[in-house]
Amino acid sequence: MKVLITAGPTREAIDPARFISNYSSGKMGYALADACVHSGLEVLLISGPTQLEVPINCDYIAVESAQEMYEAVEQHIVDCDVAIFSAAVADYTYKTPATQKIKKKEDSLVLELEKTKDILGSARNTFNFTGLLIGFAAETEKLVANARTKLEIKGCDLIVANDISRKDSGFNVDNNQAYLITSKTEQELPLLSKKALALAITQWIKKRLS
Repeated sequence: MKVLITAGPTREAIDPARFISNYSSGKMGYALADACVHSGLEVLLISGPTQLEVPINCDYIAVESAQEMYEAVEQHIVDCDVAIFSAAVADYTYKTPATQKIKKKEDSLVLELEKTKDILGSARNTFNFTGLLIGFAAETEKLVANARTKLEIKGCDLIVANDISRKDSGFNVDNNQAYLITSKTEQELPLLSKKALALAITQWIKKRLS
């Protein structure tokens, strides 16, 4: 069984010196890659920029922008049985990145942003992926309700929902407190290390595949 995992943030260029990004460290996605490898699954990790070491025995593709991640997923998802989208992909990108560094001249600067392509939302209808599809919902309010909406709209089998407004869970820390949500079930997990949460998700995958 082959698993595709996206991880980390994306960077959307403003000019050669600056970019738009987010607080994702990539720890959750890398923990998932490691857990899947140790469970005997073949893993392809597609990652935005992080400070992390790539887990042993998994294939790896480094990307930077949301568009690069979209293209890498589009190319490789067809060969996979499971896809886990844990990356924090930018929802918007700067429409016209400057080729030279923008100088500080005016009192304000207006950047025109445009939507990036929806990678998770493209899995079923655009990439024609028929395998097990798992998404993440990083929310600051209405956690379960927003996660259920995402589950339906994106055609996921599982949504891992976590509240990123907590200081001890979510972005850029070692722990995560999550809900595992399917169309029929809702399991609240305690605060776990990201390695322990990755193991729980991997166990869910193996049970579902069996």
